[in-house]
Amino acid sequence: MSLPSDYLERVYAGVLGKLIGVYLGRPFEGWTYAKIMEKLGPIDYYVHERLGQHLVVTDDDVAGTFTFLRALEDYGVSPDLSSEDIGKSWLNYLIEHRSILWWGGNGNSTEHTAWLNLKRGISAPASGSIATNGVTVAEQIGAQIFIDGWAMVAPGKPELAARLARAAGQVSHDGESVHAAALWAAMEAEAFVSKDIDHLIDTGLSVIPRDCLIARLIADIRRWHAENPDWLTTRQLIQNTYGYDKFPGNCHVVPNHALMIMAILYAPHDFQAAQRIVNTAGWDTDCNAGNVGCLSGLMLGLDGIEAGPDWRGPVADRLLISSADGGNGINDAVRIAYYVANLGRQLAGEAPLPLPKDGARFHFSLPGSVQGFRPHMRTNANPGLRVGNCALGASRALDIAYTALAPGQVAAATTPTFAPPAVTEMRTYELMATPTVYPGQTVRARVVAPKNNSGAVDVRLTLKVFGEKDRLVDVDGKPAQLAPGAETVLEWRVPEFDGQPIGEIGIAITTQAQRADGHVLVDWLRWDGAPEVTLRRPKADSDFWRMAWVNGVSFFSKLFPPSFRISQAVGEGMVSHGTREWTDYTVKTDLTVHLGGYGGLAVRVQGLRRYYGIRLVRDGRLQIVKVRDEAVSVLAETPFDFAFEKAVPMEVRVSGSTISAVVEGTRLEARDDSDTTLADGGIGLVIHEGALSTDSVAVSAA
Repeated sequence: MSLPSDYLERVYAGVLGKLIGVYLGRPFEGWTYAKIMEKLGPIDYYVHERLGQHLVVTDDDVAGTFTFLRALEDYGVSPDLSSEDIGKSWLNYLIEHRSILWWGGNGNSTEHTAWLNLKRGISAPASGSIATNGVTVAEQIGAQIFIDGWAMVAPGKPELAARLARAAGQVSHDGESVHAAALWAAMEAEAFVSKDIDHLIDTGLSVIPRDCLIARLIADIRRWHAENPDWLTTRQLIQNTYGYDKFPGNCHVVPNHALMIMAILYAPHDFQAAQRIVNTAGWDTDCNAGNVGCLSGLMLGLDGIEAGPDWRGPVADRLLISSADGGNGINDAVRIAYYVANLGRQLAGEAPLPLPKDGARFHFSLPGSVQGFRPHMRTNANPGLRVGNCALGASRALDIAYTALAPGQVAAATTPTFAPPAVTEMRTYELMATPTVYPGQTVRARVVAPKNNSGAVDVRLTLKVFGEKDRLVDVDGKPAQLAPGAETVLEWRVPEFDGQPIGEIGIAITTQAQRADGHVLVDWLRWDGAPEVTLRRPKADSDFWRMAWVNGVSFFSKLFPPSFRISQAVGEGMVSHGTREWTDYTVKTDLTVHLGGYGGLAVRVQGLRRYYGIRLVRDGRLQIVKVRDEAVSVLAETPFDFAFEKAVPMEVRVSGSTISAVVEGTRLEARDDSDTTLADGGIGLVIHEGALSTDSVAVSAA
C-alpha cells in the first residue's frame, strides 16, 4: 500500500494528539472519577495551573514512545525488527532510577522488573513474559502506552503495526497487556485510511485472539454504548465490571483500555469530547488520554485538533525525552514528526524526506508549527507581542507580531535549548538531557519584514544563559536593521559563558523610532560547526552546569574540589555530554583514576552502550575500544604506566573513521571502517567500579 499523500502532516497531528492528551491528563493521573468531579469537574481543557503544576513535563508516555522507536534506526529499518533488539535499545537508552520509566522496584513496576531481567541477561521477550514475571506484573498498562510510534511508521498497515507493537510490548509485558497494545496499534495504523470507528475496532480485534479478555471487554462496551446514550452510564458499568478492584497490581491494563474504547465510541470525531470523556473518567489519565489523543489526531488530522479550543498554543510543539542520549532530550513535535515519518517511508521502501531549508533545526514548515518558540516576557516586553505561524512564499515561517513597539521595549520569541529551570519541580520523572547549542558554534537565522510593516526595527539573535543561582540571563547578539520589505541573515558565533549551559535561543526585536507595528518572519534558524567550549564548574554559584551532563553513574559529586568526580558501584558507569550533531572534534582533559578496573574518555557517545572509549586499564594498558551493545571490541592497545591518583593528560581526536589519542605522550590510533561505525555523538567520562575525576573537559574542532 502506498503512503497517504498527507502522511507527514497526519503523523504530526498524531504526535500533537499524543502530547495534548498526556499533558492534559498528567496533573490528575491516578484520580478516580469521583475525585475528579469533586475537585475539578468535567475536564474540558488544561487544568495544570489550577493544580499548581507545569504543562510541559517529563513523562514516561512521551519519552518511552519516541525512544523505544529508535530501535528501528539502531538495528535496521525492517518489518522483522525483533523483541530482542528492542530490548537492547532499553539497555542503551535507559538509566536506572533516572530516565523514562517509573522505577518503582522489582515486582512493583513492570518496566523496572523487565529492565532488571534484561540487565541480568534475560533477553526479550522472556524479559517481560508471564513465565518470568507472573501474570500480575506482566499485565499492567505499560505495553499499551508506548505503542503509538509503531502505528505511525505503518500507515494503513495494521498487521505490521500490531506485529511491531507486540514485539515492543513483549520486552516488558505479556498476555492481555500485549493484546491491548497490538489492538490499539492496529487501530491507529488503520486510522490513516479510515474514520469509521467500528471498522477501526474490528481491525484491532482481527490481530488479537477472539477469546481473550480484551476482546470480550470490547464486546461488552460496544453493547453498553448501543444501549446507553450517556457515556456516564457506560463508565459506571465499566467500573462495576472491569474496575481497578477487579484486577491486581498498581495499574492494570484492562480498566484503562476499557475507558479508551468507551471514549472513542462516544466521541469518534470530536477531539475535545474524546479528551473530556477519557480524562473525566479517571484512573491512568495521562496514558489513556495520550493514546486516545494520538488516534484522534491520526484520524481527524490537524483540522480535528483545531476544531475546538486552542490545544496547540500552550504546548507550542514542546516535548522532553529523558534518555541516555542527552542531545535528543530537548525536542519538538515537528522534529519528531519528520523522524517518525522518515522511518515509515523507509519501511515502505521509499526514500526519506530531506529536512526542509537545507536541514535547519527550526524551519516551521508544518501548518501551525512554532517548534517551541513562545513570547519571551522580559520585564520590558512589548505588551502586544504574539507568536504564530504564517505563509512565507511557498513555505511557512515563524511569525513574531508586535503592536506599538516603542523605544525601551523588546519583542522577543525564544525556544528551549536545554532543560527549563522548572525541571527541578517536575515530579516522578527526572530529565536526562544535554544542551543543544554550544559556544563556538555559529548560529544563523533568515528574517523577513513584510512590506506593510510600519517603521524599521532592529533584529538580533538572543540567548538565555544560566547564571548565578541558576537564573536565566539574557545575552543579545549584534542588531541588524530591518526596514519594511527587507530581509537579512543574522549570524553570531556563540561566545563562552564560563561553562554555563545555554537554556534558550531566539530572536529579539527593538526599535529606535517612536512606534513600530508589524511582524518579523523567521524563515529558519540553525547552528553549525563543532563546539569550542570548556566544560567545568563556573565561578557563579549554580548547579545546571552539572545537570547538563547525562548522569549514568552511581554518584556524581558536586562537593569534591575537581569540577567532575564520578563513582560507580557495580559495572561500568558514564556521564556524557553533547549531541548527535557532533561528528569530528577534539577533546582535551586531565583524568585521574582514583580506583577502578579502568577509566577514561568516551567519544561519539550514542547512549550507555554505544561509543568509542579511550581506556586507562589498571593492568597497565592503554586501549581504544568500540562498545556496541554487549560487544566490546579492542581496536588498538599499547602498554601504559597506569597509576591511581595520577592526573593523566589526554587528547583525543575523532575525524571520519579515525580515532587518535595522545595520552601522557603515548600515541595510539585506530580506524573503524565497519558497517556499524559510529559517525556522531557527544563525549563522556567512563569509570568501572571505582572513581574518576577531572577539573575540565575542552571540546574543539578536529
